[in-house]
Amino acid sequence: MEKLEKYRQLVQEFLLEYSKNKPAYGEIEVQPIFDTVRDHYQIVYLGWENDHLIHSCPIHIDIKGEKIWLQWNGTEIDIAEELVTNGVAKKDIVLGFHTPFMRKFTEYSVG
Repeated sequence: MEKLEKYRQLVQEFLLEYSKNKPAYGEIEVQPIFDTVRDHYQIVYLGWENDHLIHSCPIHIDIKGEKIWLQWNGTEIDIAEELVTNGVAKKDIVLGFHTPFMRKFTEYSVG
């Protein structure tokens, strides 16, 4: 349980830090979304650029079975490497945005 709590804290701290960066365009709110009961964590962009609604999810992370699943990374940040730098073992990170077949060719867990 200690590892799970550590991973929750690391993911939340990462997303809170990321959410401080506001997009350079439009009136966009950066919302960190935490479901700490089901372990779903996201960043959501919400707002307007001129007459266009902006609603997107550049980062989606889940914690399943004491592993951190990077479900989506639409940023230029290497989130997996950030997690490793902060003490997460590569065997506890799953690149969920890759197919299970492709995951076996990475240095991270297949799932």
